[in-house]
Amino acid sequence: MKLSKCYYSFLILFFLFFFLIAATAQTVIKGKVIDALSRQPLEAVSVIVTNNPKEKALTDEHGIFLLKTSNNENTISVSHIGYKVFSINYISSTEIKIELQPDAVKLEDITLQATGTTKFSSLTKIDLALSPVKNTQELLRIVPGLFIAQHAGGGKAEQIFLRGFDSDHGTDVQVSVDGMPVNMVSHAHGQGYADAHFIIPETINNVDFGAGPYYTQHGNLNTAGYVAFSTFKNISKSLVQAEAGNFNSYRTLAMIDLLKKNKDKQSAYIAGEFNYTNGPTENKQNFNRFNIFAKYNAAISAATNVTFSASAFKSKWDASGQIPTRAIESGLITRFGSIDPSEGGNTERYNANLILAHQFNNGSSWENQVFFSRYKFKLFSNFTFFLNDPVNGDGIVQAEERNIFGFSSIFKEKHFFKNWTLNSTDGVGIRYDVTDNSQLGHQVKRQFIDNVMLGDINELNAYAFTQQQATFGKWVIDAGVRFDYFNFNYFNKLTVAQMPVQDKSIVSPKLNVQYNINKAVQVYVKAGKGFHSNDTRVVVANDGKEILPAAYGADLGIILKPAKNLLLNIAVWNLYLQQEFVYVGDAGIVEPSGKTKRHGLDIVARYQFAKNLFANVNINFTKPRARGEAKEQDYIPLAPTATSIGGIFYKKQTGFNGGLKYRYIKNRPANENNSIVAKGYFLLDAAVNYTKPKYEIGLSIENMLNVKWNEAQFATESRLMNEPNAVTELNYTPGTPLFAKIKFAVFF
Repeated sequence: MKLSKCYYSFLILFFLFFFLIAATAQTVIKGKVIDALSRQPLEAVSVIVTNNPKEKALTDEHGIFLLKTSNNENTISVSHIGYKVFSINYISSTEIKIELQPDAVKLEDITLQATGTTKFSSLTKIDLALSPVKNTQELLRIVPGLFIAQHAGGGKAEQIFLRGFDSDHGTDVQVSVDGMPVNMVSHAHGQGYADAHFIIPETINNVDFGAGPYYTQHGNLNTAGYVAFSTFKNISKSLVQAEAGNFNSYRTLAMIDLLKKNKDKQSAYIAGEFNYTNGPTENKQNFNRFNIFAKYNAAISAATNVTFSASAFKSKWDASGQIPTRAIESGLITRFGSIDPSEGGNTERYNANLILAHQFNNGSSWENQVFFSRYKFKLFSNFTFFLNDPVNGDGIVQAEERNIFGFSSIFKEKHFFKNWTLNSTDGVGIRYDVTDNSQLGHQVKRQFIDNVMLGDINELNAYAFTQQQATFGKWVIDAGVRFDYFNFNYFNKLTVAQMPVQDKSIVSPKLNVQYNINKAVQVYVKAGKGFHSNDTRVVVANDGKEILPAAYGADLGIILKPAKNLLLNIAVWNLYLQQEFVYVGDAGIVEPSGKTKRHGLDIVARYQFAKNLFANVNINFTKPRARGEAKEQDYIPLAPTATSIGGIFYKKQTGFNGGLKYRYIKNRPANENNSIVAKGYFLLDAAVNYTKPKYEIGLSIENMLNVKWNEAQFATESRLMNEPNAVTELNYTPGTPLFAKIKFAVFF
């Protein structure tokens, strides 16, 4: 609590100090930077006055920049990763529009500047350019330090690991796309369930991310970190693609540019994909997924822009489930067999997203967003087999239908003072989830038996935040505070008596400080408070107590560019999470989860050997422990302790290009005393493409060494049919063996 009081005191002094500074007259250059081919606005473009490099700025998400200069006439240099450097002579009183021509990716285009707290989305830009993702899982793997595991035939949301958290399906990692939440609060299967399979990978323009709870604009579920996808506003060419691979796997994709002319005024495109696979398991997965996405962008006036997008997603699958180690060792089944082959499920999601953005003459911006999602989910599982019901088995069904309504309004402005610049961001918003028939029940071979839990959930989250970022000389200080209010209501359909509605609020301060020692060295400190809400059923059952557990974190990092073709980021960090009570969706019970602490080291490196040859590596070490527990009894089950992802890539605009990627995770405890171990693995994937302006042919190979590995792993108490006693051991889903896929794409 003392830490929080220090934050609040600092914020009050910070805001008062800057607003008391007297402004001085300056020339302010306003401009917009876009991609010359697609007309896509470009974010994080470096804009520098050539004859005075101290006068510089970065573009925002709309491609807009404001640059203070002491001269009326200047030469401006504009640079961005993957684009040719552009210079322009500027004469005061004119607003400029700059069109950058695409070019080869060059690490030398990344510069360390005191123009705003460093965001590492440039790294994902590089990674996306060097190795285009093939599926939604790979989108998440773009984030340094983030690991995922799939364990239900490809249909369920992935299990997410980040900074020593087993975040289940998203409890501690906030995921969004175009400002619309992916996570589902109070979900039938688990809190924060983040099923991103409705995203078509080829529509993603950028992946913004941050580790830790330090980001004012990101609230609920942002404890380990956040991932924010953004789709292309428009595309430069159309695409039709077909893929085929092992296990009767097929994918078709189409992205069609609907308005090819005058894209500065309006643009539109539509994308669709269909996936099918039987998977490597003996029981066919019969997995199929259909996605369609459309986006329209229009300039209502020179200052006002409207963007509307809509998407539809539907998926269905069968799963072989998690299998106990003893069943394989005894020869009862093979690694790709099943104890209960009736597992599986189906899900649907439909989204509508409207964004209205206005740029004022003074450079301020105001963005308003409304979104709606319709979601359906049904999952059949059997984790314990015959532990609780030796006759019918322990099959469960989890299901729900929900509507999500959301609104946000964000106002940004930039103030120029004597030798100071202050960027202000203020926002308010609301999210309202209306869930019908959230269900946990018993089933046998997908035939319903009875309900354990059944009810309707209404959950409201209203929020407001302010963020103030001051830039002066080599310093950047970013301070903010966020207020979140929650209202929880659960109507239990299995009882007459109802528990009262509960509400709760939380205040989260944040502070980021950055200092540029020189052009090659930048240091930073981050500190902040975050949180994740708990399931509504926990809130009402626990009378609203200990249901918004706070996370307190701090980072100390350094960014190095010792050579123009090498970029390093090294950070040490710690994170503390308060005591909470959690809802166990697979059992329908509420149980306490104690305080935890995590300390770690993150290393990120990008290197360019030659014009077309690149390498990247991410290395993450973590020591996660439960607080207040006896030594050797304080392990956090499944929390990763060491992970690494990296690769080497050859990239040309035309001709042959490709890469070799690896991912590694170390053995880690599967239970509190480490008597059961989740096995680590090292996997290699490879891809090679032959690209021409009108077509592309490609071959990709996953797990090219054909390693036997376990993907999702759990310490589970279970009992097989006719077993006299239950056994607690490692249950897992086997990882995919060697998998090859070819593709053919046509551009027009």
